[in-house]
Amino acid sequence: MNKRGLFARTAAGAFGGMLLIGVAGAAIADEVNDENVNVNVNIEALEPVGALTMSVQSNSTALTEVESADAEVRQFNGVLPTVTVSDDREEVPADTYWYVTGQSSEFTATGAEAIGPEHLGWAPKLTSDDSNGDVVAGEQVDTVLDEGPDNVGLVAEELLAMAPNYGELPTGSWTANADLFLKTPVDVTPGAYSATLTLTLWEDALPAE
Repeated sequence: MNKRGLFARTAAGAFGGMLLIGVAGAAIADEVNDENVNVNVNIEALEPVGALTMSVQSNSTALTEVESADAEVRQFNGVLPTVTVSDDREEVPADTYWYVTGQSSEFTATGAEAIGPEHLGWAPKLTSDDSNGDVVAGEQVDTVLDEGPDNVGLVAEELLAMAPNYGELPTGSWTANADLFLKTPVDVTPGAYSATLTLTLWEDALPAE
């Protein structure tokens, strides 16, 4: 028997065993101690760069009855409180535009059947003196009791005003409101009705060419 070869094989086997023992020892190590390090950073406030914002002059308005042109319809008119949109951002994302929409809930009164939002219409108008065509008003939306293609009422979001972006968005402040009109059948149940008209300011991107 070659004792030198046997010794070499035995030594290699022992060395391999030592490696296995070493790995096992690391896997079953117990935690002895730990320490925590607090990481602190002072982040300074950035200089204001402006914002796109909307405000409404009042959170309520009232409709009063007026003479109706239709003997089968009662009409109640009012005015949406002034809506102001301001944009004083130093940097505006390219190919974006903003718009304001309105959507009404149903009119409810105690002991009466609800009047759906399809009975409320509006005629938006800009009240800013310096819009210069940068901002435009939405189209009139008629009620379900009117004739015409756009007699859907304020069931869904309808356009009050928008800045369509003719190359870049303008900066400044603009105001708009709308004539409101509610039309009901003459046999509507009397009562103190109320509804909520939700106004939303959106910013969107122009479609890619």
